[in-house]
Amino acid sequence: MYRDIPDGYRGLIEPIVMDHGLELVDVELRQGRAPWGVRVIVDTSQADGRVPVDRCAEVSREIAVALDAADLVQSRYTLEVSSPGLDRTLARDKDFHAACGAQVRIETREPVEGRRRFKGTLLAFDGEVVEVEVDGEPREVPFAAIARARTEYQFTKDDFAAGPRRAGPAS
Repeated sequence: MYRDIPDGYRGLIEPIVMDHGLELVDVELRQGRAPWGVRVIVDTSQADGRVPVDRCAEVSREIAVALDAADLVQSRYTLEVSSPGLDRTLARDKDFHAACGAQVRIETREPVEGRRRFKGTLLAFDGEVVEVEVDGEPREVPFAAIARARTEYQFTKDDFAAGPRRAGPAS
């Protein structure tokens, strides 16, 4: 979640992302055995997920130099810079507002109404509470309790429709 990004990382990474005309969505830190992982998720200001791979690579190079210079990561690490993808990460208020009506998966830090995982349709978000329809029942999840959230892309037949075919070599 955006609010959980450690200040040192946010203060270092966000200006670089903004210099590239993008927005910082989230920074995930995976610690443990080396190499550690630093995953940076960026998006366009339209929040459409259409960040070209070459822009991610440019941002990645600059972030790597800045991380190394600041010595923030106390181990060998791998850096990944990507867009939110089909199963879009929901980390900011605007992500939750934009996802209303979509299928989502939410995981909370502590149990809410006896559960930590919610899968269903995101009905509403008011800045404080996320309302999700789970198994036909509306459930309220406090925004502050959410550890991770993603949309769940719903594939349709159109996603698998054959596109125009090219003619093969003449025999």
